Amino acid sequence: MCGIVGFTGTEQAAPILLDGLSKLEYRGYDSAGIAVRDGEKEPEIVKAKGKLEVLKEMTNGGAAVKGCCGIGHTRWATHGEPSTLNAHPHASDDENVIGVHNGIIENFHELKEKLTKAGYTFKSQTDTEVAVKLVDYYFKKYKLGPVDSLCRAMTRIRGSYALCVLFKDFPEEIYAARKDSPMIIGITDGESYVASDVPAILKYTRQVYYIGNMEIARLRKGEVTFYNIDREEITHELSEIKWDAAAAEKGGYEHFMLKEIHEQPKVIKDTINSVVKDGKIVLEEFGLTDDEVKNLSQIYIVACGSAYHVGVCAQYVFEELTTIPVRVELASEFRYRKMPLDPNSLVIIISQSGETADSRAALTLAKEHGIKTLGIVNVVGSNIARDADNVFYTLAGPEISVATTKAYSTQLIAGYLLAMQFAKVRGEIADERFSELLTEIATIPEKVAKILENKERIQWFAAKFANIHDAFFIGRGIDYAVSLEGSLKMKEISYIHSEAYAAGELKHGPISLLEDGTLVISVITQQALFEKTVSNMVECKSRGAYIMGLTNYGNYSVEDTADFTVYIPKTDPLFTASLAVIPLQLMGYYVSVAKGLDVDKPRNLAKSVTVE
Repeated sequence: MCGIVGFTGTEQAAPILLDGLSKLEYRGYDSAGIAVRDGEKEPEIVKAKGKLEVLKEMTNGGAAVKGCCGIGHTRWATHGEPSTLNAHPHASDDENVIGVHNGIIENFHELKEKLTKAGYTFKSQTDTEVAVKLVDYYFKKYKLGPVDSLCRAMTRIRGSYALCVLFKDFPEEIYAARKDSPMIIGITDGESYVASDVPAILKYTRQVYYIGNMEIARLRKGEVTFYNIDREEITHELSEIKWDAAAAEKGGYEHFMLKEIHEQPKVIKDTINSVVKDGKIVLEEFGLTDDEVKNLSQIYIVACGSAYHVGVCAQYVFEELTTIPVRVELASEFRYRKMPLDPNSLVIIISQSGETADSRAALTLAKEHGIKTLGIVNVVGSNIARDADNVFYTLAGPEISVATTKAYSTQLIAGYLLAMQFAKVRGEIADERFSELLTEIATIPEKVAKILENKERIQWFAAKFANIHDAFFIGRGIDYAVSLEGSLKMKEISYIHSEAYAAGELKHGPISLLEDGTLVISVITQQALFEKTVSNMVECKSRGAYIMGLTNYGNYSVEDTADFTVYIPKTDPLFTASLAVIPLQLMGYYVSVAKGLDVDKPRNLAKSVTVE
């Protein structure tokens, strides 16, 4: 969840570290720090609580800290309160070893006790300081160098981590180690970079290595060497990041979230075109054979947050088009369930980053049971992408805002296309119906663009309701799935309490919360459930609620009940989530803007939840 950046080369390190950390602010943080070495001189460590701007001011944008080798970190507190003392980097007592760390070290109390007995003292409350001093302990005890000391520490540490370490005796080198937490290494002429995510180094290089689990990397100027846990030198293939560096910039928009909302027509089209060829859905590269699809007797969709809401929507689509039963599970619950898993099943893991800790654990559980796995991910080379048996890459590009928009939309498209192709392979959809759906899915990008052309009306409505304390989202079927996502967008970036309910459940408790002026947003795009949902809207209105209706063009009778109505273009009922979610994304965005909040970096949240 935290951000790591490291650099060694011929340029001054501090400005590069600060720039890289600024590209990782979306990951969530409460403090920041850098450690820089200038040749053989003593390292300089600068840390600050709060925003990165504080650290930039302390260092004059990095100009006041000299040296061409260094590491930086933005911290999201897990062990120890947000403070300058708990901020990274941390150092051994004599600053022989300096390090930054992402992840959680589960046995840090046990290790801290061991190190205390060995004479170490501790200044912070963090597990990271324990890890750094454990490396120092082995470095001094065995005197076999950085790789050996890191390997020994890795075998003692339980938990997840990405570590970047500086050693006093190796002044122009950075050592990196990882287990379960993301880390990439970039390289260009005479310069090497390490970071926890691509945007931090995209400005400098697009040539990267993906360091494997339980591996170590030694970074020198323009050179990287990899080692496994047995200290053996290994090789990795160099990859090229296809994203344009401009894709990780705001491009004139006030916020990344608004930019990413507007990018949805393009990324939806790109994701469709990546697998739809000449009127066919081509999934051979996923590795799922037709026989395996035909023999499926169960699908488990496992995800967290917005990706879970994609799963809820995909469940309706799969079960409409195929006879395969589908269960949607929260990854944080699935990994601890004791339920029997059908041996002829498929576990679909949905994750934008491909690094979500609970989703990765669910993937591992499925593989341990011999269940076939498929990852729907956005980040090439991520852990889920590498570990899943098959992978469907969504082509959303870098998503910087914490609140997902375009990644969610491309995940929906992946779900539609998989359901359609599974139905086709199993002979459960007529050729004519398949062609109709394929034609219709191709129209989604332009229909999304049409909704975005009329966003000012939603902006006006959002400003009117920016000061409410509660909001409720209701819908049935796929509209319920959309309501879940709309409610999440509202609460995570505007801090308004909001809840989503299946409209038929209102009478089972939630209706007691309604009072004069309560905002109820009713999603009503499923024609077969139209009249029943209108009845639920009437129930809400009769209790004083203010009703916003979200429906298809042509359903003008909604205005008889709703106080404010938003229309979206007509599409096949299976695909309405892709259109209905756009006004709800805009609603959440404009409410947050009207309240003067930090849209892209909401409090207490992180983009990629890489710890449990």
